[in-house]
Amino acid sequence: MTDTPVKAHTETTAPPRHSTLKNVNLEPFLVAITAACIAASLIGEQAGAPGWLILVFNVGAYLAGGWFGVKAGMASLGHGEINVDLLMILAAVGAALVNQWREGAILLFLFSLSNVLQQYAMDRSRNAIKALMKLRPNEATVRRDGVLTVVPVESLVVGDIVVIRPGERFPIDGRVKEGQSNVDQSSITGESMPVWKQSGDDVFAGTVNQNGSLEILMTRAVNDSTLSRIIKMVEEAQDQRAPTQRFLEEFEQKYAKIVIGVVILFIIFPPLLLGVPFESNFYKAMVLLTVASPCALVISTPAAILSGIARGAQRGILFKGGAYLEHMAVLKAVALDKTGTITTGRPVVTDVIPFGTLSPQELLRLTAVIEAHSEHPVAQAVTAEARRQSLALAEPDTFEALPGMGVRGEVEGKLLHVGTARLMQQEGLTVPAQLGDIQSVLESEGKTTLLSYRDGWLGLIAVADEIRPNAAEVIKQLHQAGVERVVILTGDNERAAAGVARRVGADEVRANLLPEDKLTAIKALEKQVGAVAMVGDGVNDAPALAAATIGVAMGAAGTDVALETADVVLMADDLSSLAFAIHLSRRARRIMLQNITFALGVIVVLVLSALGLNLPMTLGVVGHEGSTLLVVLNGLRLLMVQDNRARSKGLEGASVSPISHAPSAPKVEARFQG
Repeated sequence: MTDTPVKAHTETTAPPRHSTLKNVNLEPFLVAITAACIAASLIGEQAGAPGWLILVFNVGAYLAGGWFGVKAGMASLGHGEINVDLLMILAAVGAALVNQWREGAILLFLFSLSNVLQQYAMDRSRNAIKALMKLRPNEATVRRDGVLTVVPVESLVVGDIVVIRPGERFPIDGRVKEGQSNVDQSSITGESMPVWKQSGDDVFAGTVNQNGSLEILMTRAVNDSTLSRIIKMVEEAQDQRAPTQRFLEEFEQKYAKIVIGVVILFIIFPPLLLGVPFESNFYKAMVLLTVASPCALVISTPAAILSGIARGAQRGILFKGGAYLEHMAVLKAVALDKTGTITTGRPVVTDVIPFGTLSPQELLRLTAVIEAHSEHPVAQAVTAEARRQSLALAEPDTFEALPGMGVRGEVEGKLLHVGTARLMQQEGLTVPAQLGDIQSVLESEGKTTLLSYRDGWLGLIAVADEIRPNAAEVIKQLHQAGVERVVILTGDNERAAAGVARRVGADEVRANLLPEDKLTAIKALEKQVGAVAMVGDGVNDAPALAAATIGVAMGAAGTDVALETADVVLMADDLSSLAFAIHLSRRARRIMLQNITFALGVIVVLVLSALGLNLPMTLGVVGHEGSTLLVVLNGLRLLMVQDNRARSKGLEGASVSPISHAPSAPKVEARFQG
């Protein structure tokens, strides 16, 4: 047996050869030909070349510069539509009819050059997504029959054991079988810090193993990995139009017809009624046709939408379409599921309060001995804390679980009861008033309490589902961003939910809710304040996610239901992603409005200049195409939106030394913080 990887033999064939011309993007090539023909025409004219030769150069410029415009214009006519390309071609043809060939050629050159530059700029947004495709390695080291073999990733099957060395990217989704290591998951979840992985933890294709060797059990087919689904979802999202974009595209058709109609009237009536020379008037009409075209207006929204979706994906936020990016900017309220969203979903020990002379460590040890045999999450939290403190846990002599109340058993020869006040009452035990007062205070803070009794009252331990360290700061950021109301929806009891709401600064809490009750709450909230986002795990909250204006699934990496259910998916288990998603969407909306305002303003200025100042076609084209490029570049600014992550600011949860609590004091002033 050897652990030296062997290169698997695979038969390869050379790819078929194609014509070089087919592999070249023709549009930049034709732009260059157009420029060369215009230059040749100018030089020929200066050198006194024959007219027919100059005409050949001008016709060559028209053919090269108008090739793609004619194709796009004819295609739109075939669908009964009129697009900007057709307007530009008509203007260039009109210039030729009045013997202004060079003006028309310059128009086609600048228009086609603008299209090339637009495509290049827009591809920056698309390339931000295509870069994800490069994250997955082409080969993987797999252990088969005790031998490590390097094979193409496509040959891997579910159940394979893949070995990942330090510094390597994970080629597949899977579960750690052996080994421990930090993993950089930023490419999938957007998390800035590495995540510790050990046996049983899930890993994702495209992430990076940092410092330990891992053996991964492949759990998903290569084409079904989280990375593959992210790429597919974002590509589909980029093809979906936002409401503003759809409106502008519909407006383009009506506007283009109006422009053509106005230009035709302008060609006919001034010469007919005012005696204006036809040729100069016709030239002005062609300038008007050029500058009135809505190129910048049409591209203003997709430039921002594509960039916003791409930036979100880089941060681990998947908008399933431009509509959701746009709608998220107008949210009036955010409803948050408590467990797993405001809280981590993992209970931890918060207080160990002895009653009498027993030390906190001894109370924790005795309680953990009996709780170690319970499957309840609260019991597991107690056991985990005892092990964290390296307390020795012996086996109980007997053990009995009492569902809904607690556990009991013999520990070190004496019967021990651990559980709720109801358990103690059933056993005929009366909780001392002082201990009961402490219990009431802790439960009012949203904590679950466990009483311990063994030949006398030992004390109590409080457990809570830990609030996320940045929850309060994120809710503050939501309010600062203009969200009017932050509401917590939970199935937990009212006291526990109210305690959490107070600590994080939520405006309202609705407790004791079943899934259908959350749905009702969302509908009521929408009627009261307007657009509402529901944030949950995408599984239990599916009805509410579907009913909300925007359904947001958090911590969805590797989760099928969450990826399919929500409108916006936060891959990381990080509440700050929500604040960033809203911030990004509002920046996108501002940029869209800037672009639309600027594009309309330029059209108005150029049209007035064409009508009143005899604007030359060359300057009109420069202004027209320049405005188009500027709105595209403005949209690209979204790719650089900074991510100011919410930080914990003095929230509870820091570890301090355990301090015993005197039974004579009813206030919980000194306690062990887990």
